Amino acid sequence: MDYLGGRVPESVPDKEPLAVRAKGGLLLMGGFVAVLAVIELINTLFLHGLNRTFGLRPRSADGVLDIFTFPLLHASFGHLLSNALPLIIFGFLVFLSGLRVFLTTVALSWLGSGLVVWLIGGGVTVGASGLVFGLFAFLLVRGVLNRSWWQTLLSVVLFLVYGGILFGVLPNMMSTVSWQAHLGGAAGGVLAAVLLRPKEA
Repeated sequence: MDYLGGRVPESVPDKEPLAVRAKGGLLLMGGFVAVLAVIELINTLFLHGLNRTFGLRPRSADGVLDIFTFPLLHASFGHLLSNALPLIIFGFLVFLSGLRVFLTTVALSWLGSGLVVWLIGGGVTVGASGLVFGLFAFLLVRGVLNRSWWQTLLSVVLFLVYGGILFGVLPNMMSTVSWQAHLGGAAGGVLAAVLLRPKEA
């Protein structure tokens, strides 16, 4: 069926590609979490020695490279499990918008989290929670930027269910949780939503 001279407007759903993206998103996020579990198993066998080598060391010249490795490591299987479910859910939902959107959001969340920890972190940091916050922040703000009612509705639902985690971006000197990683990841997710918003005609 033709629309507007052969171009299909965005409002016309394309169910087959969406189904393919949904399957791909589940496989990708499930596979990523499985890789994290294997890394954590190896890390546990080495008494978490990998954290001392590849965890992010703030304000260290060597620590710059740790930006690329620290989200792959965790302090325990409990730590990994706390990140696994939201990582799969948020990653899957972002992946539904396409591979380019997903990769851009993950990259900016990863880098944003790492840079903020490197600049103002308080100790060696590990964990994928910065990615969780980045994906979540992207999902929260993209609906408004895209002027999409269904994306905005999804944002509201996600906020009602998971909004409490946003307190994790607030400074808390008494906690071992890295609010710096959360804050940087969230900032990266918002930046991704801004950069990926539709261009004005």
